[in-house]
Amino acid sequence: MSAAVPRPYTGRFAPSPTGPLHFGSLVAAVASYADARSRAGRWLLRIEDLDPPREQPGAAASFPRVLERYGFAWDGPLLHQSTRNAAYRAALEQLRGEEKVFPCACSRAQLEKAPMGAASERVYPGTCRAGLPPGRAARSWRMRVDAVTVAFIDRVQGPQHQDLLRDVGDFVVRRADGLWAYQLAVVVDDRDQGVTDVVRGADLLSSTPRQIFLQRQLGAPLPRYAHVPVAVNTAGEKLSKQTRAAPLPMDDPQAVLRAAWRFLGQEEPMEDFTTPAEFWAWAIPRWDMRRVQCGTAWRAEPGVALGL
Repeated sequence: MSAAVPRPYTGRFAPSPTGPLHFGSLVAAVASYADARSRAGRWLLRIEDLDPPREQPGAAASFPRVLERYGFAWDGPLLHQSTRNAAYRAALEQLRGEEKVFPCACSRAQLEKAPMGAASERVYPGTCRAGLPPGRAARSWRMRVDAVTVAFIDRVQGPQHQDLLRDVGDFVVRRADGLWAYQLAVVVDDRDQGVTDVVRGADLLSSTPRQIFLQRQLGAPLPRYAHVPVAVNTAGEKLSKQTRAAPLPMDDPQAVLRAAWRFLGQEEPMEDFTTPAEFWAWAIPRWDMRRVQCGTAWRAEPGVALGL
């Protein structure tokens, strides 16, 4: 039997429009873009607009404009998850047909007494695993989790493992409000877009075993993973809309690109850049994932209009 032909490198950046892009967003974008381009790979842009109640008006529309200002160029069309209902429904039907998911009647309030797992989330106690309680209607759909340990080697964080049943339990793939769960959507999109390498923030590290488990259940190829540290403020909080992270400035992108480059532990440039294109021409050949520090969070440097 001949060996499988390696798939061409395809990376992606997939922000959620819950607020404007900020320095933490830029760190993930720089890492994923530099890794893809340094390996002559494709880089895709996907808007993960799955949760309308949490979205900030105008945020999604601003993403391409901001990224272009910072010199990013993506391959192929921009993809919005909000247009992908048919693909997610087909995946759920496949899992239903194979009895790998089950309906759940539990409310959030009912699960508040469930124990916390290693992933810092409530571990589903299996209430509806054997069938809905009498008189109860289905609210969500959950993935049936085996007693299995999912292990993988992260390119930044090193060897990882998670006992899904103990640490997470049967997890939601379609929410009680009818919206698609992130875990299902991201796996289906990565599969359909041919993503080979996922480079993203370490705040999503604990979600990766669930996604690998889903990939296996759907027969999807497994990407390689690299989780870079997330940027935090002086209080140790992840930069986000909730922590009032400042939007990326549009007047001096070179300075902020350099700050993100330093945050990722890369070689310090000796020269100044007058355009983002000059920065990328210098940076891409010098990208080295091995220089990214292992760890889940690091404080962003003050200044550079980062709101710190």
